[in-house]
Amino acid sequence: MPAEALAALAALCWAFGSLFSATAASQMGAFAFTRWRLFFALTLLWALSFYTGQWRSLDMGSVAWLALSGLIGIFIGDTALFACMNRLGPRRSGVLFATHALFSALLAWLFLGETLWGWTLLGASLLVSGVMVAIAWGRRGGETHAWESTRGSIWVGALLGLLAALCQSVATLMIKPMMASGMDAIAASAVRTTASFLAHAALWWAGAQVAQVQQGMTIKTAFHVWASATIAMGLGMTLILQALKTGPANLVGLFSSLSPVLLLPLLWVVYRRRPAWGAWCGAVMAVLGSALILKG
Repeated sequence: MPAEALAALAALCWAFGSLFSATAASQMGAFAFTRWRLFFALTLLWALSFYTGQWRSLDMGSVAWLALSGLIGIFIGDTALFACMNRLGPRRSGVLFATHALFSALLAWLFLGETLWGWTLLGASLLVSGVMVAIAWGRRGGETHAWESTRGSIWVGALLGLLAALCQSVATLMIKPMMASGMDAIAASAVRTTASFLAHAALWWAGAQVAQVQQGMTIKTAFHVWASATIAMGLGMTLILQALKTGPANLVGLFSSLSPVLLLPLLWVVYRRRPAWGAWCGAVMAVLGSALILKG
């Protein structure tokens, strides 16, 4: 499957995962939610890695680099994203996180020599603009859903969203050469999630107040955490790593940024209301941009 299609499927997984994540993260707290999410994800990924025997492809050098990538992209990035989501909701945190496509394109140009020209550059600009338009103007006037409310400082939420986007881009750039060499995506995902889980567990064991569970986990909440871990981390993150094997990091970042656009029809189901005109315009722009990228 083409790398662009894999990245788009990963974006769809992240969109589905965010529906399960929003309520659970707000109830448990960003750190506690991420810790349990990582635990569920790493058990699944290691089980698959041992079943297929791909864990044997790992060596100490690759494990260390993957662990560092996980600490940046998951421990810092995912935690910042859910902290942002707790403050601004999934729609507005989505538009901030979508900037990782811009960070990815810039960093890939600076460090990997990947450039975008012609139809590809035009398509990339249209895709990113479409994502921004779809989310920024995707809310109807008078929307009162709890996910649209702001908790705490909006500027702190914005900085957390941008930090999450930057960490995602840096982590992707770090492992691009390793994945291009043929490393197994499931084994790589297992190492990254394990390193991030151990960092979260260390905070919890140390008694850090921010790492404590705000509300006890119910059966329903546990299911939401498990579903988010399985869909967004287990499948989505592995698809991204698989896409990096054959695709350039800048295009993988661009197509994975479609997640907020794909989230809009899912939110339609939650809200029971048709998205605003801005959402439709942004979605059309994103589709046209994707088509131009593939043409280029």
